[in-house]
Amino acid sequence: MLVLYYIYFIFIACPLLLVTTVLICLTIIIGTAIGNGSFWGYYPAMIWGKIFCLLSLVRVSVKGRENIDKLTSYVFVANHQGAYDIFSVYGYLGHNFKWMMKKSLRKILLVGYTCYKCGHIFVDRSSPAAIRSTIETAKERLRNGMSLVVFPEGSRTFTGKMGTFKKGAYQLALEFNLPLVPVTIDGSFKVMPRTSKLPRPGHIVLTIHKPIPAPSDEAARSEVMDLTRTAIESGLNK
Repeated sequence: MLVLYYIYFIFIACPLLLVTTVLICLTIIIGTAIGNGSFWGYYPAMIWGKIFCLLSLVRVSVKGRENIDKLTSYVFVANHQGAYDIFSVYGYLGHNFKWMMKKSLRKILLVGYTCYKCGHIFVDRSSPAAIRSTIETAKERLRNGMSLVVFPEGSRTFTGKMGTFKKGAYQLALEFNLPLVPVTIDGSFKVMPRTSKLPRPGHIVLTIHKPIPAPSDEAARSEVMDLTRTAIESGLNK
């Protein structure tokens, strides 16, 4: 059965996804040029994420959406199991947000420029001044219910187990006094782990946990990091 799926994915799904990606990118670029970047920078990409999952025969379920308010800005922190984390969060989180992503992704043809037009935040760690500029950009974007999604591990896991969390997301929550929302992504590793070039059908479950207040100071940051990690782990099907 998996062989039939790969034939379907390569010869039917891939061409459709390529055309869809180009059309969505052009829609975002034109839409943000006309105006209302908050709308055009999110909703077309949300549709793209859902189409990507549907055409890949990946089902996504969401738990805990009642824990968040669409008018509140959050820092969402999620584990990073595989490539389909992007599509499942984009398509099914249900809250307008910006990604915090590596500056190198800006160079990807069409997609990188589209991410720029969406208002996603490219992290520049080349100097203290560049880091401060990244923080100021984030501060400007996180207004009126706009949120941020960060993978605190920094990259996809090789083993399916969570890696060490980096402090960047928690520092932003501290600076901007934003609540953190742990999000568990479960099942993405089975769909397409980092070592695979093709996905397989599967079921991804997003669990949105209750918000955790921003750390009050530097000393409280480690405690909040531990709380979010524990919450994310609690949603994994071990």
